[in-house]
Amino acid sequence: MTDPKEEFQRIGRRLWGEGLVGAHFGNMSVREGTGFAITRNGSFLDSPGEPVYVPMGGKVPPEASSEFRLHREVYRVTPHHAVVHAHPPYAVAISLYRDCIIPMDSEGEMCCPVIPVVIGAPGSMEMAENVAAVLKEGRAAIVRGHGTFTGGKNLEEAYILTSVVEHSCRVLLLSRGDKKRSLYSSQMRNQRA
Repeated sequence: MTDPKEEFQRIGRRLWGEGLVGAHFGNMSVREGTGFAITRNGSFLDSPGEPVYVPMGGKVPPEASSEFRLHREVYRVTPHHAVVHAHPPYAVAISLYRDCIIPMDSEGEMCCPVIPVVIGAPGSMEMAENVAAVLKEGRAAIVRGHGTFTGGKNLEEAYILTSVVEHSCRVLLLSRGDKKRSLYSSQMRNQRA
């Protein structure tokens, strides 16, 4: 069995190396017993230190990530065993003007064919409930102007989904996917008429 601290550091370094997080942005957690282990508040994900145990109910240790509410809510309503939160720049950019992202690349279509964009202030219960509702049915969500949240069977899977979401958003923006999709839809309507 992998040491949780080592797994947090390994995944954190991957997130950092791909530019999916910067400075002390982002957090991650894994379900553990009757609670979950989460990164420390303000930690750098490439060197996150010892995870903090948060019970599903009751008092939360002050050193736990400020977004513990979201992780708690995800574990309360979904079967996911790990959650990764990152701030990938292309996903954040596209979330500013879209309510839902429909990937056009093959990886995105296979892994997360629909990526809802939700609202809520960082650390708020509104954000926690909105993201958990999406992750109850899916594996990825973007909070408008804030970042991605992915759920998986382990940190590796949640990290991979984060990477796929960012790749799909980058492809959409670089290909000007919104305009191409609109043009394609217009051509299809004209052919049917």
